[in-house]
Amino acid sequence: MNIIEEYDFGRIKVSGKTYYRDLIIFPDKIIPDWWRREGHNLCIEDLQKVLERKPDILIIGNGYSGIMRVPNNVIKELESMGIKVIVLKTQEAVNEYNNLAKQNKKVAAALHLTC
Repeated sequence: MNIIEEYDFGRIKVSGKTYYRDLIIFPDKIIPDWWRREGHNLCIEDLQKVLERKPDILIIGNGYSGIMRVPNNVIKELESMGIKVIVLKTQEAVNEYNNLAKQNKKVAAALHLTC
């Protein structure tokens, strides 16, 4: 199971491996180098890999300082697909993901590591 061991601005350690770019984490898979079409503005297209796996819960880490914008229409679209959305600053998102993953929830975390 993927557990986040450390997070700091621009760096995250998951299950013994350190990453320096945004990523998407599932309990059983990591998608590194997560790229968003509009950088600091999340679009539904940016979450295609998440949608393919259909988690029950998606935690979005919107950055160290919470700069990445998550529009209401994106949240509503995800919720219409039956995905609960939680948007937090990335450190808080890390804690929430770890908590839910340890409870064996069907969870994903899309994490912006900077800003």
